[in-house]
Amino acid sequence: MAIAREKFSSQLDPKLLAKARKVAEDEGRQFQSLLEDAITQYLESKENERPRQHVMDAFAISLEKFDELYAHLAK
Repeated sequence: MAIAREKFSSQLDPKLLAKARKVAEDEGRQFQSLLEDAITQYLESKENERPRQHVMDAFAISLEKFDELYAHLAK
C-alpha cells in the first residue's frame, strides 16, 4: 500500500541543498527519501525533548509533598 505524498516547495541555501543531494546520491537514495528521513528524525527529537506527562505529574506531586524541603535546600 503506497503512502500518500503531498508536494510542497521551499527554499534552501544552495550549498546545503547540494550537500543533501550528494548524500542522497552517495547512498543511492532518492532526495525525497533523504528529506523525509531528516524531517522525521528532527520531529522525533523535538517530541522527545519534552518531559512525558507522567513525569510531569510525578514532579508536581513531589513539589506538593516536599515544598518545604525544596525551599530549605534552595537557600
